[in-house]
Amino acid sequence: MGMGNAPIVILKEGTKRDRGKDAQFNNIAAARTIADAVRSSLGPRGMDKMLVDSMGDVVITNDGVTILKEIDVQHPAAKMLVEVAKTQDAEVGDGTTTSVIIAGELLKKAIDLVDSNVHPTIISGGYRMANAKAQEILEEIATKVSMDDTELLKNIAITSMISKQVSGSKEFFAELVVDAVRTIMEKSDDIYAADLKNIQVVKKTGGSMEDTKLILGLIIDKEPVHPSMPKKIPNAKIALLDAAFEVKKTEIDAKIEITDPSQLGAFLAEEENMLKRMVQKVKETGANVVFCQKGMDDLAQHFLAKEGIYAARRVKKTDMEKLAKSTGANIINKFDELEPSDLGNAEMVELKKIQDEEMTFVTGLKDPKAVSVLIRGGTGHVLDEIERSLIDAWSVVKVAIEDGKMVTGGGATAVELAMRLREYSATVGGREQIAIDAFASAMEIIPTTLAENAGMDAIDVLIEMRKQHKNGNKNAGLNPFKGKVEDMLALNVIEPYRIGKQAISSATDAAVMILRIDDVIAARGSPMPSGPPGGMGGMGGMGMDDE
Repeated sequence: MGMGNAPIVILKEGTKRDRGKDAQFNNIAAARTIADAVRSSLGPRGMDKMLVDSMGDVVITNDGVTILKEIDVQHPAAKMLVEVAKTQDAEVGDGTTTSVIIAGELLKKAIDLVDSNVHPTIISGGYRMANAKAQEILEEIATKVSMDDTELLKNIAITSMISKQVSGSKEFFAELVVDAVRTIMEKSDDIYAADLKNIQVVKKTGGSMEDTKLILGLIIDKEPVHPSMPKKIPNAKIALLDAAFEVKKTEIDAKIEITDPSQLGAFLAEEENMLKRMVQKVKETGANVVFCQKGMDDLAQHFLAKEGIYAARRVKKTDMEKLAKSTGANIINKFDELEPSDLGNAEMVELKKIQDEEMTFVTGLKDPKAVSVLIRGGTGHVLDEIERSLIDAWSVVKVAIEDGKMVTGGGATAVELAMRLREYSATVGGREQIAIDAFASAMEIIPTTLAENAGMDAIDVLIEMRKQHKNGNKNAGLNPFKGKVEDMLALNVIEPYRIGKQAISSATDAAVMILRIDDVIAARGSPMPSGPPGGMGGMGGMGMDDE
């Protein structure tokens, strides 16, 4: 029987398939669209984005990762670039825009090579070699920074904040950030490490940015449970209880039969005595402040107030842990186990009113391992952006201290890498050298974008920077305020070595992964690359103008 020309159906009806160069062009166009969306926000002259979600909530920011998290990205290849920003944010906390722009540019250079019939595998191999070499060069040009270099650390914080809304008060915030990070730094075997969760952020509208305060202690968002409790306790002895100040109900269903009114009186009196004994136990240890993670019976509140003890209930678990770390107290689960040695110390526990909310301030700690930052500002949006800027700043100060290394900003490091990678490519045989050259050119997207955002001619800036780097000035970068190429070290434009290290390696990984895809098979109803390359195809039609 003849087969005829009957079609053979392998894929389900409605499945879309892109193959070969089509698949590559579509994926790269989508990824580059993402890079272009954040590109105009890079650097001190970068612009902010206003993002409005489906509920009408507004976010105004120029923080790369925040922009990409807020956009509802549909295209699978574009999602990979969002992952690059998230990785950068988790590892370093800053440089998210940089990493995405580099990934986008690596893909742009790759597509030119694919057009010239260079096989994607060769490009991927060249990119990987270039990445390995770039990491070596970065290590070599990095300079040392230590915990005691206050000025350098402040400058690292300022570099991170200069493109943000807080840049007007950058000196003020830099000092605050360095103090905060130093306070929570812990040293073990000559290695510094800090957990940024030990910096607590409390935001209150009102006042100006400069009313933001660093409190070497903690702000607990609770007030005393009873109005007659003292509002101020000097020389506080703090008990932390993870047990309820209540008479326990029985675990099993129990029935108590009372046949005589006096029995009821005795039963209630015993309940009262139990609460009294609990309060007495706290009093005997010498505690005058109690933070309780669970509930507190009204009667217990009354007894605590009578004893002049400051008590707060339903304190968050994270706050309890910070209190334990900072005051030296132990969190106790059973009242009977509470000993004087379990108490923590603080010079002052007091109730303060901020705007119209009352909060407990725990200050004067001998060795504070947690700090609080009370952020003030005109509106809620301003507060959120100050918080994002500060998180970026203390993340970079933290990684600078942990790695003990820094590099110069303003595109100086990128141009130095590009120059050294071109020299390296000449020593590499085979076709990979074309890809290494492309990788080197892609690095120059950083100074190019900085120049474009500052309204300057990117080619002129790049030529001048290359010239100065050729003459041995490896710190020559762009000063967008003056529109000149200057020594970045002299201008104190510095950033942690880890920003570049992570940005280049995650950008390379993402670019190589997207480049190696030559077949996209999308099930019916799933987002598929659509629309012309460079359009917003498959990005949920955000209708966003990047320039």
